[in-house]
Amino acid sequence: MSEWKEISLHAIKGVKIGHAQDEAHATGCTVILPDKKAVCGLDVRGGGPASRETQLLNPLMSNDGVNAVLLSGGSAFGLDAAGGVMKYLEEQGKGVKVGGNIVPIVVGSSIFDLGCVDGSVRPDAAMGYRACEDAQRDLERNGNVGAGMGATVGKILGNDRSMKSGLGCYAAQVGSLQVGAIVAVNAIGDVYEMDSNRELAGLLSKDKTAMISSEKEAVKLLQLASTFCLNTTIGCIITNAGLDKAEMNKVAAMASNGLARTIRPVNTSMDGDSIYAMSVGKVRSCADVVGTLAAHVMAKAINRAVLETAPIHGYKSAQSFLKGAIS
Repeated sequence: MSEWKEISLHAIKGVKIGHAQDEAHATGCTVILPDKKAVCGLDVRGGGPASRETQLLNPLMSNDGVNAVLLSGGSAFGLDAAGGVMKYLEEQGKGVKVGGNIVPIVVGSSIFDLGCVDGSVRPDAAMGYRACEDAQRDLERNGNVGAGMGATVGKILGNDRSMKSGLGCYAAQVGSLQVGAIVAVNAIGDVYEMDSNRELAGLLSKDKTAMISSEKEAVKLLQLASTFCLNTTIGCIITNAGLDKAEMNKVAAMASNGLARTIRPVNTSMDGDSIYAMSVGKVRSCADVVGTLAAHVMAKAINRAVLETAPIHGYKSAQSFLKGAIS
């Protein structure tokens, strides 16, 4: 029986990941660039997604792959960053040939981070282009970087009681099969460690000296006020398994179980929770096996997103409470 082991997300060949951010205004974007057009699926469980070209990933559509997945801050404004990704890919000659033109296929989703600082700066085409350039460095980074730059969690009682979150990566390998996850965690709910079930980050008490349960507060309120539409967790599974589009949609759906294992509450009408799944290899496997691994690595990546994020802009983070807790 093959051993299940942790690997670097960047050990998966055939794809590069880059980031660009504006630290002062707490926003940014992350781009996932496959070397060749990659089969891609999507699962959307949140009620308020900000997304681009996602209908192409429906198995009934003729599209046979994407040239990039964009994860961005800036709410719907941040989808403008895709223009810079398209420009970069066009210069590289990557995309669908239409007459004498090349049209890159770029899908993407955004989180609402406009309330983290002041919302006056959002990811744009220039930032998207810089993220593509950064992808050539192909360095694994977590925390306050890329699409996680403006991410916060535990916002059911407003930003003043929330905590800083960020971007997280995690990957695992069984035999020759590799499955990894990258995720920007910007949830209305709290984040719990998958293995121990302890709260890592979320809603702060009135005196901000401890964390309390967003689920219990939601029940006390009897409703989640629509003024808290400031959320969304977005991510992407990357695997070297050779699966078709329908199978990758199933992998994305199973990967979303990683959110359910670690975030409470999750998938509300005020979240736009969306998970992509990209195939960049030809290793033989089945969707159920890849999906099982995908749920695990997604949960671990979510944990890493909060554990490896430092306090910034007056927000506390998990590091404010948990010393030496990174796993």
